[in-house]
Amino acid sequence: MRTRRGTVLGSTLTLLAVPVLAACSGNAEDDVRSAAEAFLADWAAGDTAAAAGATTDPAAATTLLEQTATDLPEATLSPDVGQVSVDDGTATVGWTATWDLVAAPDWSYPATLRLQEADEGWDVVAEPALVHPELGEGQRLLLERRLPERAAVTDAGGQPLFAPTEVVNVGVDPAQVTDLPALAAGLSAATGIAAEEIAADVQAAPGGQFVPVITLRRPDFEAIRAQVFDLPGAVFPTDTRLLAPSPRFASALLGRVGPATAEVLEETAEDGAPRYAAGDELGLSGLQRALQEQLTGTPGFTVTVVGADGATGDPGRQLDAVEPVPGEPVRTPLVRAVQTAADAAVATQQLPTHLVVVRPGTGEIVAVSSNEAAAAGNAFTGQYPPGSSMKMISATALLATGTLTPQTPVACPGTFVVEGREFENADQFDLGTVPFTEAFAQSCNTTFMQQGLQLPDDALATAAASYGVGTDWQLPVDVFSGDVPADSTGTTKAANAIGQGQVLMSPAQLALVAAGIASGTPAVPVEVVGAEPAGQVPAGPDAAVLDALRPMMRQVVLSGTASSLADRGEVYGKTGTAEFGTNTPPDAHGWFTGYQLAGPQGDLAFAVLVESGQSSGVAVDVTDAFLGGLPQA
Repeated sequence: MRTRRGTVLGSTLTLLAVPVLAACSGNAEDDVRSAAEAFLADWAAGDTAAAAGATTDPAAATTLLEQTATDLPEATLSPDVGQVSVDDGTATVGWTATWDLVAAPDWSYPATLRLQEADEGWDVVAEPALVHPELGEGQRLLLERRLPERAAVTDAGGQPLFAPTEVVNVGVDPAQVTDLPALAAGLSAATGIAAEEIAADVQAAPGGQFVPVITLRRPDFEAIRAQVFDLPGAVFPTDTRLLAPSPRFASALLGRVGPATAEVLEETAEDGAPRYAAGDELGLSGLQRALQEQLTGTPGFTVTVVGADGATGDPGRQLDAVEPVPGEPVRTPLVRAVQTAADAAVATQQLPTHLVVVRPGTGEIVAVSSNEAAAAGNAFTGQYPPGSSMKMISATALLATGTLTPQTPVACPGTFVVEGREFENADQFDLGTVPFTEAFAQSCNTTFMQQGLQLPDDALATAAASYGVGTDWQLPVDVFSGDVPADSTGTTKAANAIGQGQVLMSPAQLALVAAGIASGTPAVPVEVVGAEPAGQVPAGPDAAVLDALRPMMRQVVLSGTASSLADRGEVYGKTGTAEFGTNTPPDAHGWFTGYQLAGPQGDLAFAVLVESGQSSGVAVDVTDAFLGGLPQA
C-alpha cells in the first residue's frame, strides 16, 4: 500500500512538464496542455470551484466533482498529463489518474479529457468521462473496500484458537426510553456497568443512535435475558465476532479482536497514512494487536459503475479490483488441555488469581490464566514482591558459595533483628538448628536473612540473572522479567533474601525460573513458535547447585509448606507469602512456584499468584486444582 501524498484531494501536479500559462502562447498544443494541467491541479488540490470554473458547464462539473469526492472519500488524486491532440477547435488530453485510496492500495487508470476552444483559451468539457472513461450520464462510482479473512492464531497443535462467534450487543434505543434512571439501573444490575455511565451515554447520544452498553456471547446474554429483555428502551442486536474459546482463554497472551479504535488506527498508520479504517475488525490487545499486520493482511477493493441511486447499471461493470492479501497464521505454544485446567483452577478463587505454565527446556508458554477478578495482563506484566518463592533464588546464591550444602546445620530462630528492625517467621515458629533443607522446606525467614547477609551485596542479583531475571525480553507481548537490586544493604538486603524489600517479580518470570531449575537450562520465554529468540540464554547456575536445589524443592512438597501436593506426582516447588502495603497487620499475596515432572501433560513449570491471598495456602490450593485437572495426554 502506498503512502498518502498530501492532504485530502490536495496533492500537487509533480509531473507537469511546463508551468501553467496565464494567456495564449500562440501554440495550440501548449495552450491545451496548460488548460488541462490547470484543471487537474485545481481538482487535485480540492478547489472544486476553480476546477469547475474551467469547464464548459461549471454547475454540472461542480456536481460531478463533488459526487466523485463522495464516492472516493478522503482519496488523494495524483494526475499525470500525457499526449495532447488538437483538431479544429477541439482537443483531447490523455492523462493517468492515480487515486491514493484511504487504507487501500492505489487505484490507477488511463483517462482522457476533452477540451473546446473558448473566447479566452480552452475549456474542459464537463462530462462524466473526465472522471473515468466508462462513467456515463446519471452514473457514479461505487468503491467497496474489504479486508481478507483474518489469519489464524493457533494452539501448539496448529488448531485455530479464534472462531466466528455470535454475540449480542446490549444497548439502548433512546427513542424507546420511557424512564432512563430505571432503565440504567436495570441494565447496571444485570451487566455490572455503572448506571451513571449508562445514563450519561444515552443523554449524550444523538437522536436515533444506538447506544452500546456491553457485548456478550450468546450464553452470557441468555443468563441475563430475563432481567433486561422487557426494559423499555433496551435493544439487543446480534452480530458475529472473532472470539477465543472463552472470554478469559489465555487473554493476556492472545488478546482480542474487535472494531478498530482510534488508538489502534493511529498505531498502525504508516507515515501518517492509515493502513486500516474505522469499522475494520482489528487486534485490540495481546498477540492479535502486537502482530497486527501479519494477521490482518492487506485490504483490497473493487470499483463499480452504479446508477445515481446506487443501483448497479450494467451487470458486471466492474471497473477495477485489487484482491486483498491474506495475512500469515501465528502459532502459539498454548496447549488447550493445560489452558483449560488452568482456567478451571483460577476460577476456584474469588480473589484476583493468576497462573502461568511454561515448558521446561523450551521456555514455551503453554498456558496463562487469570480469573474474572484479576487484570489478565498482570500475569505477564504485574510487578509483585515474590515473598518466600524468592528463596529458590536465594538458595541458589547460598549454595553457589560452597559454604552451605542441603545438609549444613543452620539456625532458625523465631525472630531476627537487623539494624534495630525485628523480622520474624510466620507465627514466630522456631525450629532451632536444622539442616538447610529443612529450613527451606518450612520456609524459615530468619535462616535466609541471617545467611543472606553473609553474601556479597550483588550475589542475589547474580543468582537471579542466571535464571534470566532482569533480562529485557524482546517479545510480542511484554513480560516483566523481574528486578533484584545488586546494591542493597542492611535491612533491605535481608528483606530481599525472602522476596520482600525491593525485589519484584511477575508470575510469568517466576514460572520461567522454575522451568530453568527443572531442566537445568535457563528458560527464554516463547510466545510464538518459530519466532526469533526473545533474548540470550543466560549461563545458568552450576549443575551441582541445581542438583542440590531440586531435592530441597521436592522436600517442600513431601513434608514442608506444600505437603498437600504430595499425591500429585513428582512435584517440586516453593511457597511464598509476600507482605505489601501499609495496613496493620499487613496485606499479603499468596504464591506457589514449582514444576511437575512426567505428569499427564509432560514436564510443566508454573507459578500461581493469589493477590491479597494472605498466605501461600490459597496458591497451593489453586495448584492442587490445576494439577488435578490435567487430563491424560
